[in-house]
Amino acid sequence: MLLSFNFKQHLAIFSQQPESMTGFGRGIERETLRVKENGKLSLNRHPYSFGSALCHSTITTDFAESLLEFITPVAKSTGQLFDYLNDIHHYVAKNLGDESLWPMSMPCYIENEAEVELAQYGTSNIGKMKTTYRQGLQNRYGSMMQIISGVHYNFSLPEAFWDSWAIAQQSPLSGKEAQSAGYMGLIRNYLRYGWVIPYLFGASPAICKSFLQGKESGFDFIETGKGTIYLPYATSLRLSDLGYTNNEQSSLNICYNSLDGYLSSVRDALNKKSPEFAELGIKNDDQYIQLNDNLLQIENELYASIRAKRVQQGQETPSQALNARGIEYIEIRSLDVNPFCKLGITLEQVNFLDLFLTWCAMIPSPELTPSQYQQCSDNFTQIVTNGREPNLMLDIADKKQDVAAWGQWLTEQLKDLAIELDKTVDNQNYLEAIEHIAPRFAAPELTSSARILKMINDGGIDNGTLAISLAKTYKEQLIVQDYNIYSDAFFEQEKLVSLQKQEQIESNDTLNFDDFLQDYFTNAKMK
Repeated sequence: MLLSFNFKQHLAIFSQQPESMTGFGRGIERETLRVKENGKLSLNRHPYSFGSALCHSTITTDFAESLLEFITPVAKSTGQLFDYLNDIHHYVAKNLGDESLWPMSMPCYIENEAEVELAQYGTSNIGKMKTTYRQGLQNRYGSMMQIISGVHYNFSLPEAFWDSWAIAQQSPLSGKEAQSAGYMGLIRNYLRYGWVIPYLFGASPAICKSFLQGKESGFDFIETGKGTIYLPYATSLRLSDLGYTNNEQSSLNICYNSLDGYLSSVRDALNKKSPEFAELGIKNDDQYIQLNDNLLQIENELYASIRAKRVQQGQETPSQALNARGIEYIEIRSLDVNPFCKLGITLEQVNFLDLFLTWCAMIPSPELTPSQYQQCSDNFTQIVTNGREPNLMLDIADKKQDVAAWGQWLTEQLKDLAIELDKTVDNQNYLEAIEHIAPRFAAPELTSSARILKMINDGGIDNGTLAISLAKTYKEQLIVQDYNIYSDAFFEQEKLVSLQKQEQIESNDTLNFDDFLQDYFTNAKMK
């Protein structure tokens, strides 16, 4: 294969510059529901011991008040990354009272979706905007979507990598331009091949029937236990039309062939009106129903398995930050919560992601045509709903290819890369990760989704019963472990500082909420 030949050429160039393969930046954002001891959704407000959800540096909420989100700082080693994540989990577990952390992506039993309270961020304009955005999501897509959990992996390559990349790609670009072009190439390859992530690590083939709230799903579910339903070959229902997707966005035609093209298509999407959402209205009796009636209220509503990112400054929007300073890192959003570990993600997964994302950056990445975008989308859909079907074929490189055979081809390249990366850290963690994970391509029964279904069916238990048992075990493990970096004193101080920051933001507001929103969207368009 030409692609294989090019990869070996490229790897040789990078291996001659060891500094280009060291100093990866990593961060994790882990979402998890707070649940009662019986596995039902917690109706309590965000705990005071966790400080301000608006301003806390490591503990916040996502779309619902009961949906916690843990955010690590940027780590320069995998050891440091998991020290951060372990310490956050340890502190939270100790301060949950009689609640636990739900260890799965798809939510617990919900009797009535009206139970789901939107995340609250105080009385400031920015706090109200965050809650109003969630109100819009609730009105557009329903409450159940608000309590799906995932793990986001943030990843950056060192600046020296892009110098070697320019040589390997024979690109005249340098500096910020080379880096942004290289990251866009990584993103395109992730769109092409990123189905391997839900195939290998998807862990939501089954859900509680209450998730449907009596609505028709369009799927031929099999029912087991007292209320668990599943698809026999699914890997990640979270990533299917049932979960965190938005069919309305299929017409957006987001372009990933260049940063300028991406920003232009996102700008067009933000200005595109939705007749369906217009029918909702924007206000009802002076109460906001949604921020606006566009197809996207704000950029965060653009659902994607991978995002280009740049740390925002001040009141910048994500696109303004990217336009001003280029791509800084990428965010992987297609990871289910791993129910087989207390942190929702393992070191082995991170090592595999490092390998796979670096490979996506190294190999050639031609521009994608509209039909190829659709091909990528179709492959992804096949995997999340039917990925473990025997002899499943995907459209890869414009031809039908067997998952097992293509996985073997990928494995050979990742092993070569693992050997080079292991030299930079003087161990064999990368090689061990690929050797342990790669057999899943040819043996679907080894995947996370297959293991979950086996535990449910062999044990004659419900998905929720399994989750309750795991939640209890993980809470006990988290409470007894020690801190590695942080301390109780750190979290106590962060709680107080975050609450003070929120108070200051609220006291500094001078505009009413209507004028604030008008200024926000005006400024978002100007820059």
